[in-house]
Amino acid sequence: MTPLNRRTFVSLGAAVTAAPLLAALPASGSATQAATEPSIRLNYNESPLGPSPLAREAMRKAVDLSGFYHYEQQGQLVQLFARQNDLPVPRVRAFSGSREALQYALCAFTKPGSLVLATPTYDAPAIAARQQNLKVHEVPLTAEHAHDIPGMLAAGTDAGLFYLCNPNNPTGTLTSRQGIERLVAEKPAHAVVVIDEAYIHFSDAQSCLDLASTRNDVIVLHTFSKLYGMAGARLGLAVGHPDLLARMRLFGGGNFIPVGASLGGIASLRDADLVPQRKHLNAQVREQSMAWFASRGLSTTRSHCNCFMVDLRQPAQPIVDALAQHKVLVGRVWPNWPDWMRITVGSANDMSALHRAFAAVTAKT
Repeated sequence: MTPLNRRTFVSLGAAVTAAPLLAALPASGSATQAATEPSIRLNYNESPLGPSPLAREAMRKAVDLSGFYHYEQQGQLVQLFARQNDLPVPRVRAFSGSREALQYALCAFTKPGSLVLATPTYDAPAIAARQQNLKVHEVPLTAEHAHDIPGMLAAGTDAGLFYLCNPNNPTGTLTSRQGIERLVAEKPAHAVVVIDEAYIHFSDAQSCLDLASTRNDVIVLHTFSKLYGMAGARLGLAVGHPDLLARMRLFGGGNFIPVGASLGGIASLRDADLVPQRKHLNAQVREQSMAWFASRGLSTTRSHCNCFMVDLRQPAQPIVDALAQHKVLVGRVWPNWPDWMRITVGSANDMSALHRAFAAVTAKT
């Protein structure tokens, strides 16, 4: 089988990226026309705001520093995050995006057992595990679109790794802290639980960083790609027992983070107003958009992050493709939810453009 390495993940990401971009090209017209009419990107849960002003300023300064390694900047980032979250510094490690950390966790902990995760959820772990011919148990979400903790425990008697995304991608829904604690307490003793908190900053949910700080079988992932608007800078953090982080490092973890990403991350963490301001703005735009779909008789998931799903009550892929022809890109369709469409929360103008395009597309169906 293809080795589970960085190239595998990059290839998978490139394949997923290419499909909606190709679909967005007009059926007729020149390449120049397509290039001058950029699509509205509501497909990868990126922030329409980009890095904060303070992060941009810090990252610009990084250009002049880029002739040297500046390992101290990465250390300052880790120390700042640890101090702000009351974590021991040895339990925090920086990565080039939280997906890199997830990749190494899969390598380190899934063999010889299986991977257990929800469906639908962020599917890169399942794709990568299957590339390694590993057993994958996908457990459907509950009727409330939370992780089915009893179902995951029942499926995971042979598990090496449990993956839980909270808030969940693509639904934006929450799993209770009580449920997460039950999973950690009742899982097989040798198994590791990875809790992906890529979207935690958008929600009022309690973080599980304290579990990663006190236990030897829990890893929590954080990223700067979502609320902090640094998706292209590739910066993430893994929190867990030093022994777990050391096992991950065997597969490439602990690489040097680009100085621009480190400086941008430090500036973001130091900006006390950034999270509450962006959280409020995202919630406002999200609720308005979900209300718009509800006014058309379409239900949505009860999202607590910067994406939500809409039940179209018909196959979603043709709608996704038609929206792309209107230069509006939305998320892919999950096989076991074929009538649901994922939407990233963009700017107010982005969402208005989505609503106009959706109204035009569905008027023809």
